Order: sequence, then C-alpha cells, then structure tokens
Amino acid sequence: MADKVFMQGNEAFAEAAIRSGCKYFFGYPITPSSEIPEYYAKKAPTEGLTFIQAETEVSAFNMVAGVAATGKRGMTATAGPGFSLGCEAMSYMSAASLPAVIVDCMRPGPADGEILGSQGDYNQLTKGGGHGDYNTIVLAPYSVQEYADFAPLAFDLAEKYRNPVVVASDGTIAKMMENVELPERVEPKGRADWAVDGINGRGHHNDITTCGDGPEQWERFNLDLQAKYAKIRENEQKWEEINTDDADIIVVAFGTMARVCLDAVKIARENGMKVGMIRPITIWPFPVKAFDKYINKGKKFFVTELNAGQMVDDVKLAVNDNASVEFYGRLGGMIPNPVEIYNKLCELYK
Repeated sequence: MADKVFMQGNEAFAEAAIRSGCKYFFGYPITPSSEIPEYYAKKAPTEGLTFIQAETEVSAFNMVAGVAATGKRGMTATAGPGFSLGCEAMSYMSAASLPAVIVDCMRPGPADGEILGSQGDYNQLTKGGGHGDYNTIVLAPYSVQEYADFAPLAFDLAEKYRNPVVVASDGTIAKMMENVELPERVEPKGRADWAVDGINGRGHHNDITTCGDGPEQWERFNLDLQAKYAKIRENEQKWEEINTDDADIIVVAFGTMARVCLDAVKIARENGMKVGMIRPITIWPFPVKAFDKYINKGKKFFVTELNAGQMVDDVKLAVNDNASVEFYGRLGGMIPNPVEIYNKLCELYK
C-alpha cells in the first residue's frame, strides 16, 4: 500500500478506480459526484484513459454497458436524479450479466431537491429501480478510506458475479477530506471468455442477452439469475458490529449516519448505557445474518437514516418483530449531531 495522502472522497475513489484498472469512464456532471469525472478527465492524457462526457446520464449508463460487454472495466458516477435515468440500463446490465460499477453520490429528493448529503436513494438502489426482477450489489462506505477501498472491491465483485455493483456514497462522504491509503496498481486481467470482443479463434457464443424467446425460455433465464442472487446473498453480506454483545439498544446505521451514531454510542457508553451498533456495509445483500443472534433476546433496535425511513423496513424483516424497532430520520440534507442521537437514545433507554 502507498503512503497516506489527504484527499477528498470523490477524488480518492477516482484514483483508486484508476489504480484498479478502470480505464473507461463515461459520465454526465451532476452535484455532488462531479469531482469523479473531473478527476478522470484530468488524468486521461497521462494515464491512457478513455473519458467521455455523455449527452445525458442515459447515454453514460449505456456506454458503461457497452464497454462492460467487451470485458473491460468501466464505470460512471452520478447522483439520485441521474441514477433514476440510468435505471433502464441497470436492468439491461443485470439481465446481460455485465460487470459494471456505478457510484451514486446520494442527495436529498424528491425531484432535484438539494445538493447536500442524503440517504433517500436506498430503495432505488437496493430494490431495483428498473423493471423486472433483478438485484445489484450495493456497498455503503462511511469514510474516505472505505470509499477508496471499495473501488477495487466493487470491480472484483462485479467480475466475480458478472453483475453491476453500486457504491452508495452521499454528499458528505463525497466531499469530505481525510487521510487515505490508496491501493496498489493492478494489471488488467486477461481476455474474458464471455466478452463480446470478436471471435478471434473462438466459437460463436450467445451468453449476453436481454430479451426472451418465449415464456418458458425466459423463465429459465430468470431462474438462473435468481440462483446467482441467492449465492450473492449467502456469500457477500458484510457488516460491522460495535459493542453489541451486552447492548440493550442496538443502533443500526450506514454511511454518513454511521459516523454520527458511532460518536453517539460512545457518549451513551460513557454515561452507563448499554448501547451498541450494527453498521451494514452491504445494503444489498442486506446483512440479515448480523441480526440472527439477537432475535427474541429482548433487545431494542434503533434505526437512523437521512430519509423518511427506508432501511428500517429491512431491519424489521431481519428481526421479525416490528415492535422492537424504532426509527429516527432527518430530511432535506439535515444531518443530526451525535448529541441529538444520544438524546433520542436516552428517551428509548428510559
């Protein structure tokens, strides 16, 4: 690993992606993601990169699909409104089993909303914003270091499962500056046997498809996809636990809210309250395994999000007890401080 450097979140991710062998970037500028395409544009002449500013997010997402189909590492970065425009392409990439990476720097909605931090894209990212039955792996960093670490991880997971991967950043993680240790450079992998890059001595193959030949064939195709998603659910759930073993209340938070809640948990512990935290790192697959040992143990779960309540539904399903789950959210780009969360914990603890 290289020495630590002081970088903005978006720029750290872009540099990590370049070092991970992603030489193709297609994007349309939208706050708060714009530093990622700007970084690629700046580095393109010296790094041998391909950078295209597309006409719209629709074009950018489909360009990513095109380069992914050739077996090359490609990506785009956007915000919530842009991701909405790209959802048709996300459905097509999922059907075609294309290993693409998309960064969504979430901002408050609905509509254009604000340009601050938010987590209102949770349902759009984890439930499949496009048509049909599909899933994308979604990674949720809570620091600049993790943001950078997720660049190589995202490409590795995308290629492992031949599936799109989304990195769910937000306006806070994207813009903050922290010390970060960047990954070493990796050499691009060899030719993928499924890639559409010419026959060149191979027999004809028809692995990449996005439409059916009758309901029987298309059902079999969909069942194969569902088997892949089941494998991902089993193998790729990721989370972090802090002080959960003896906790009476377990806070559940991801991304920026996890940073706030971590300090709130520390304050609570200093004041004699048995409070812990589960931080989902993959928000799809949602880490239901993190909750298994706490079900029916009399614990209270306190979900905090920068939205009106979206991940809270997955927590309720995971613990199979709606009465044990409380929710607190802020909207419009408002981010609570740790004392605000601590005061809510005090109310619950009583």
